[in-house]
Amino acid sequence: IKEIFATLENQKLIVVMFITTLFVQAALMSIAPIISLLVKELMHGQGNVSFVSGIVAAMPGFGTLLVASRLGVKMDRIGPLKILVIGLAAATLVFIPMYFVSSPWSLGMWRFLLGIANAALMPAVQTLLTISVPDEAFGRIFSYNQSFQAAGSMIGAVLGSIISGLFDYQVVFLVTACLMLCDLLLVWSVGSPFKKELKA
Repeated sequence: IKEIFATLENQKLIVVMFITTLFVQAALMSIAPIISLLVKELMHGQGNVSFVSGIVAAMPGFGTLLVASRLGVKMDRIGPLKILVIGLAAATLVFIPMYFVSSPWSLGMWRFLLGIANAALMPAVQTLLTISVPDEAFGRIFSYNQSFQAAGSMIGAVLGSIISGLFDYQVVFLVTACLMLCDLLLVWSVGSPFKKELKA
């Protein structure tokens, strides 16, 4: 790791992208262990809970599918750093209303919007890594990034389970919003010094 980072010019940016990958994946996975239980609670135990839970769980995928290609074009125009900042801000704002949902359909709507925000996140991270890492370090850097993504899946699922056990299911959304906000501030703090270099 020391040898690889010695060859990198934007070391802080690379580390922040690793952390961003972890936080984004943790945010996506935080609701995974409890989504069926939350939907069951919102439906008051009536109706086809499994079917509705499946729809609610799939909504982020629909949102991402609809806008991913358009955001890719936009990223080529304005740069991945701006797209990442916008995506993190949007994700933070979308998580907050989920705390107040009273029906599975409103939860599904907000998760659909989360999918739209999510479409901007991982592609932007991967693009920033690509343009900031020399060719000879691609494989190792992306392997480390994959490790952070796997860690995010683990941490998010455990965090969601612990918080929902200690508090209410929907408190998970507020904690996740805080994670996204912290990551947004972190990206903002290190992104500005690299803007000119990244555009070049």
